[in-house]
Amino acid sequence: MLETFVLPPPGGEGAPEPIKPDVHVLESEQTYGKVAVEPLQRGFGITIGNPLRRILLSSTTGSAITWVKIDDVLHEYTVIPGVKEEVMELLLNVKRIRIRAQSDRAGKMRLDVAGGGRICAGDIATSSDFEIVNPELHLATLDSEDAHLSIEFNVEQGVGYQPATLSDVSDSLPVGVLPVDAIFSPVRKVTYAVERTRVGHATDYERLILEVWTDGTIKPVEAVRRAAESLVNHFFLFSNLDRAAEAGVDRTPLMISPEIYQTPIERLELSPRTLNCLKRAHITKVGEVLEMADEELLKIRNFGEKSLTELRDKLTERGIAPQPDALPEAAQTNGQAAAQVLTGDTLSGLTPEDLGELIGSIEPVDSPSATAGEDVDGEDVDGEDVDDEGAGDEIDTDDDEEDSD
Repeated sequence: MLETFVLPPPGGEGAPEPIKPDVHVLESEQTYGKVAVEPLQRGFGITIGNPLRRILLSSTTGSAITWVKIDDVLHEYTVIPGVKEEVMELLLNVKRIRIRAQSDRAGKMRLDVAGGGRICAGDIATSSDFEIVNPELHLATLDSEDAHLSIEFNVEQGVGYQPATLSDVSDSLPVGVLPVDAIFSPVRKVTYAVERTRVGHATDYERLILEVWTDGTIKPVEAVRRAAESLVNHFFLFSNLDRAAEAGVDRTPLMISPEIYQTPIERLELSPRTLNCLKRAHITKVGEVLEMADEELLKIRNFGEKSLTELRDKLTERGIAPQPDALPEAAQTNGQAAAQVLTGDTLSGLTPEDLGELIGSIEPVDSPSATAGEDVDGEDVDGEDVDDEGAGDEIDTDDDEEDSD
């Protein structure tokens, strides 16, 4: 939650008192909601309201019909015997069907009717995964007792709007399958207003009022919650800028195959808590985990020592070695850089005690994937033994210092 601060009155004593904004649900219906947040620091009303509005309109997930298959109909420019509406008009009505999904899976619905009368969306047979929220919607009219209409509907989840003319969608459908404009977004309209409010004697605070209209498949308050969660997840990307600055512009390339790097972290069979922590940090591949040091992983929200131990154990079980944490920064790049740490001007200002610590810091790291007889350091630096070379330079330098004394 955001925190605002009120400076003490002139001449007053004590630290500023924190003021936490409160969220008030002013109205909550199935298709309309009104939310207010106050008090906010000056300027934060539009700073919060504008991105929330954009996320609500463009990135809220919903379900829609993407194509239909009508028996004995090959294209939309035709008529169906016994049906008053043309196929094109029928497709326009189908586009207005609003569906509430109970799962993330795509699925099918079917309509089979016979005899004269009016056909509505409520006549469609749905599975337990879908619910039609506007069953009274008119679809077509059968004008004779001998008329029959059979339609298969494909339902998918998505965001925004997907036109039926989208080339990669329409071109992949077989003959007789008719694409439909898919309106996935359940949010119909969003407005926000920023008003002045006061806290005590201070009048330079703001009140944000957000109004949301939906199609009934999701409550507006729930839509606002999802939009806020999406913003938090994206802003979280900037919370580790200090780590990126310390690591430099480029990450050290891992000596693993692309197949291992691209392996989804779900393959590690982690516990739900550990897996969710990594996903919230937008870590989805094994290679991304191997690029991170333990300290970096522990900075992830709710990712503690227990999760770290579980992650390392799972990597070890599958023979995937974690990236070793070498104290000398240059030693993480290659053998030549590691050797430079221990030679030249770098050692000129070091004391014997510092040299001893440096030698100890570059002792070979036991890798879980290494077997007996393998030289882990030699493999990481293309056949160069970093520790032997560094130790030799260290000893020579130490002798030089003793001679100079």
